[in-house]
Amino acid sequence: MNTSEKILVTGATGNIGRHLVSLLVEAGVAVRALTRDPGRAGLPGGVEVARGDLTEPETLEAALEGVDAVFLLWPFFSAAGAESVVEAIARHAHRVVYVSAFSVQDGRDTAQNGVWGEIEELVRRSGVEWTFLRAGGFATNTLGWADDIRTGGVVRAPYAGAARSLIHEADIAAVAFRALTEDGHNGRSHVLTGPEVITQADQVRIIGEVIGRPLRFEEQPREEAREQMIASWGDPAVVDDALDYWAGIVTEPEPVTTTVEEVTGRPARTFREWARDHAVGFRPARDVADA
Repeated sequence: MNTSEKILVTGATGNIGRHLVSLLVEAGVAVRALTRDPGRAGLPGGVEVARGDLTEPETLEAALEGVDAVFLLWPFFSAAGAESVVEAIARHAHRVVYVSAFSVQDGRDTAQNGVWGEIEELVRRSGVEWTFLRAGGFATNTLGWADDIRTGGVVRAPYAGAARSLIHEADIAAVAFRALTEDGHNGRSHVLTGPEVITQADQVRIIGEVIGRPLRFEEQPREEAREQMIASWGDPAVVDDALDYWAGIVTEPEPVTTTVEEVTGRPARTFREWARDHAVGFRPARDVADA
């Protein structure tokens, strides 16, 4: 393990980033955390915090000074502005570990692979060493149901039978840690999933079992869901792609890989484990106060 390098973690205060920063600190690796608001970062002691914003590439130069490797998380639906960010990274760092998506497939046109494929191509062309973490659906996205669960116990969403192999954010961080601190990951695309396939309806059931409340999944008509998603996401094309994808995995479930275990030496966490780790987010405020 190379602990002499300095690693910049983008998205350091997010779900994956916080886990990764903690792992790096525990291993004695020099960490610089990128955040738009250093005063509110709330990161472990020993972490160097730098202000920067991926939407403002000019703010990255100081944060990248003296950095050897970068953990890159691109949280936007568009690759607009990403080229300048990758160019800035390549001027300073020699290695990038990028969180991509398992929908990306080698051999397809970049446009067919969406924003994740576009950024993979930018990273490849930049000349840095790279590792891509092609992650499946994030289990943390189910926190989008939290308000409905807390207030009424009913989740309304399309495609109850959409069968997902959702991954715990801590497992993505664990693989990123290995890719950043060990040899053997350069030029590799790690496809990461959870250890099982669970339908959306069963995800709601499991959350209910974990928090000790009966919950119900109510199938939402596609057009109703589409209107709500466009209001939230903004891009109708992205919404339609998502809905088409969920419709497809009703009959053809998402794949399951064993990459997390192969890279880290421990099995990927189950969705039930994820729900236990995040149970407080689904419980009504009065239940949390009484706990």
